[in-house]
Amino acid sequence: MADSNDRNDLAPMTSSDIETPPVNTSFQPAAPLKDTGAQVDGDKGATSVADNASAKVAEATETVKQGASGLRGQAADRARLFAEDGKTKATDALGQLTQLLNDAADQVDEKLGQQYGQYARSAADQVQSFTSTLDETSVDELFDQARELVKKSPGVAVGVAAAFGFVAARLVSASVDQRGA
Repeated sequence: MADSNDRNDLAPMTSSDIETPPVNTSFQPAAPLKDTGAQVDGDKGATSVADNASAKVAEATETVKQGASGLRGQAADRARLFAEDGKTKATDALGQLTQLLNDAADQVDEKLGQQYGQYARSAADQVQSFTSTLDETSVDELFDQARELVKKSPGVAVGVAAAFGFVAARLVSASVDQRGA
């Protein structure tokens, strides 16, 4: 064979320059590269890109799951804080209602008699009992009781929700009217 460092050898190739395989060898085709797991530079993307993409999708899925879990936790914490605040406001309002009913009972005693004043006192006692129960019950227990109520009697739950919605709308309306005046 010609020396590759010899730049002056520009003569055409002859049969002595070609190496021929021995006569008794049989031809054996190579196994396909895709079945062996080997990669050629041109085919580098086929297997590794699929593995890479799969890993990135799994990583992105895990990131989304972690983010959703974190948001769910934050929402639950915030809902619990709002519920605690609402519970405190409700017990305060019920305490004021109890005081109002007791004051009204005294006035009813004076104007209509003790028999009718006792009705107002009985209502005040019921409201006070409910206020105490509400104050002693945790928010989680209240949520559990609400779930049970909805499961047992959904019609009552819808009615209670409508009543609370009506009261809330009236309170908001009264608040807006007071600010406007």
